[in-house]
Amino acid sequence: MAAGGRARAQRPNLDKMERMVVSMQDPDEGVKMRSQRLLITVIPHAVAGETPPGVGPGWGGPGAPRPTPTRARVSRSGGDVVQWLTQKFRVSEDEALHLGALLVRHGYLYPLRDPRSLALRPDETPYRFQTPYFWASTVWPASELDYAIYLAKRSIQRRGALLDHEKEHYDQLQWKISHAWDLVVTQAREQLRAMKQRRRGDRLVITCQEQAYWLVNRPPPGVPNVLEQGPERGSCAASRLQTCKSLDFYKWEIEYARKALGRNRLKSSVCLEAYLKFSSQRGPHDPILSGCLPSNPWVTDDDTYWAVNAPTAATPTRLRVERWGFSFQELLEDPVGRAHFMDFLEKEFSAENLSFWEACEQLRYGGQAQVPALVDAVYQQFLAPGAARWVNIDSRTMERTLAGLCRPHRYVLDDAQLHIYMLMKKDSYPRFLKSDMYKGLLTEATVPVETKRRVFPFMRKPRHCSPSPALPTAGPGGGGED
Repeated sequence: MAAGGRARAQRPNLDKMERMVVSMQDPDEGVKMRSQRLLITVIPHAVAGETPPGVGPGWGGPGAPRPTPTRARVSRSGGDVVQWLTQKFRVSEDEALHLGALLVRHGYLYPLRDPRSLALRPDETPYRFQTPYFWASTVWPASELDYAIYLAKRSIQRRGALLDHEKEHYDQLQWKISHAWDLVVTQAREQLRAMKQRRRGDRLVITCQEQAYWLVNRPPPGVPNVLEQGPERGSCAASRLQTCKSLDFYKWEIEYARKALGRNRLKSSVCLEAYLKFSSQRGPHDPILSGCLPSNPWVTDDDTYWAVNAPTAATPTRLRVERWGFSFQELLEDPVGRAHFMDFLEKEFSAENLSFWEACEQLRYGGQAQVPALVDAVYQQFLAPGAARWVNIDSRTMERTLAGLCRPHRYVLDDAQLHIYMLMKKDSYPRFLKSDMYKGLLTEATVPVETKRRVFPFMRKPRHCSPSPALPTAGPGGGGED
């Protein structure tokens, strides 16, 4: 999946995190940002990696009470970010630390010290907010050309001293886009030349921004891709969900596991036998494998095939009648087969079942303005007490149907339609296949005779050398027309 597709799949999670980052950068109520010194470089608008108030650097000294391990871990790694998340969202320090780690792993915050790993470190490392241009949900795609330019810049800066996975990607890209490699090198040198004109602190910030972006979109081997997996739940949230589960939930889970253990499993040999039976049954009906009778209208000028297989053909072909025995759905989808099935049901005094099914289909696929009138007509004709063509429906299905008739819609009769469909499938349809009517249809069905093939001339015409085919070309003597 491309980077843009992964970002779209994680869009809800990214939107929440980006709204959080925007509120964190609020000048009045956001995280405090100030210029900080990193060795001899001054970094503007950095987030301090200080410990939260109340846990100063003197904890753990002689005579001082030693804090709990959780408090020590949060105080050393959270800084202003963890403190702001704790106060803003009223969450525990563990949850605030988890949120801060998610923001760092998605590249919304990046460290200025050792930026090769996006992690919330337990030290005084200063962090900085990523510019929106490099956010994970940006429309700008992480293309291979941009990644090649980035690796070329790093290779020029460090004189080829790239990491192992970066060297592998660099070699692959150099072979893959070799036709544009001169453009890659030229663009990398121009960007480095433009960067030398900036201040030292701005150069460090831009380098860390790009590195954080590519760590998210091209993670090193062994590092999970957050754009594919999405943010996971924190341990505290998971434990809170566990405590919220009731006794009924565990009873249901035990019963579900017990049923799963006792469920019958089909052997692969049985599945293969069913697949072979399906293939052998439908093989003669496949026009690609067995051909078309009387001829293929796509490659010949004979359209008899369309006439004998028309929806309202007077006499169906034998292959068409045989398909009615494959499944009940095949019979209902064929207008000719459904008409013969209706004649059979009329002889058995149960034609109202198929008429009710057809009325439900008309309701489902009809116009929206006609839905209330159609629902009322179907109810009065098939479901109302003393209806002229009353259908047999169980009491539970009738209760659900009557409850839905208070606010009619096109799917209000689905339960009743499914009940009648299963009734015809299990009772009337098997008797139709064993009846003399169906056997007579098989006997009287026509088998088209293969006609003489008259293939269209698809041969390509030879191209003329002259601009126009009507213009004669000069002969060997150089003369033209007389």
